[in-house]
Amino acid sequence: MCRSTRRWRVCCRTSSSRRPALPSDPLQPTWRSQALEALRIADPAAKAQAARAIDVRQGRSGAVDDLHAGSDIPGRPPRPLLVDPASLKPRKPSTREGRGALLHALAHIEFNAIDLALDAAFRFGGLPDDYYRDWLRVADEEALHFTLLREHLRGLGYDYGDFPAHDGLWQMAERTRHDVLARIALVPRTLEARGLDAAPPLRDKLAAAGDTRAAEILDVILRDEVGHVAIGNRWYRWLCRERGLDPEVTYRRLAAEHRAPTLRGPFNVAARRSAGFSDAEIAALVGDDGPAAPGARGPTA
Repeated sequence: MCRSTRRWRVCCRTSSSRRPALPSDPLQPTWRSQALEALRIADPAAKAQAARAIDVRQGRSGAVDDLHAGSDIPGRPPRPLLVDPASLKPRKPSTREGRGALLHALAHIEFNAIDLALDAAFRFGGLPDDYYRDWLRVADEEALHFTLLREHLRGLGYDYGDFPAHDGLWQMAERTRHDVLARIALVPRTLEARGLDAAPPLRDKLAAAGDTRAAEILDVILRDEVGHVAIGNRWYRWLCRERGLDPEVTYRRLAAEHRAPTLRGPFNVAARRSAGFSDAEIAALVGDDGPAAPGARGPTA
C-alpha cells in the first residue's frame, strides 16, 4: 500500500509507459500533436484532463513530423495575474489566507509543469519514442498534482487564479526553446529539481499548521518529482553522449549562457541522489553552498 491516501489511488495506477502496447492506428493523432493541442488549452481543468488523456500505449509518437506552435502557446487562463517574483508577499501557513496563498503558489508551479512537460514532448522532434513516452507520463502526473492542489485550495474557499503568481518557469522554457539539451539541463534538472529541496520543509510547515491533507499531497508530489528529475537526468546524459559532450562541463556552460539561477542550499541530497545526480554534481552543489540540511529526506515510498 502506498503512503498517499487511499481515496486518491495515486500510487496504485499503472503508468501508461508500462502498459502493453496496443495496435497502432495511422489515422489517430500522434502523441506530439496531442501534446501541442493540450498545450494550447487555456482552461486549467480542461488542460489537465487533456494531458492525462494522451495514451502512449497506442498510436505513434510523430517524432519525425514537422510541427509548428505559432504564438498561441501556452494556453493560459485570464488569471492569475503574473507579477515580478519580488512583489509576492511571504506566505505563512499559520493562517487560512496564508495557507491558501502557499497552496496557490504550489498549484501554479504544477500548472506550469504540465505545460513544460507537454512542450518538451511537442517541441523537439527526431528523438526516440521513449523520450516522448517519458515526458507525456510526466505531464500526466503533473496534471494530477495540479488537480489535487486545486481541489484542496477550493476546500479552503479559494481557487486557482485568486492570488498573483510569477512566470519564471516558462521564461526559462522560452530561453531554451531552440535546443533540447539546454531545455533538459535547465528546466527539469535545475528549476524543477529545486522542488526536491523545497518540498520537505513546506510539507512540515503545512503539517505543523494542522493541514494533514496538504502534507499528504506534498508527499505524493515529492515522490513523483524524484522520478521526473530522474527522467531529466536520463535524457540529459543520453543527449550529451549523442553529442560527445562532458555532462558537467556542458551544464556549467549552458547555465551561464541561459542565465540559470544560482542554486542555494540547503539541498535534499538523498532525493537528488535518488533522482540520478552524480556524486560529483552533488559535491559541487554542497561545496558551493555548505552542507545539506540536517534531516533532509529522500523520496516518500
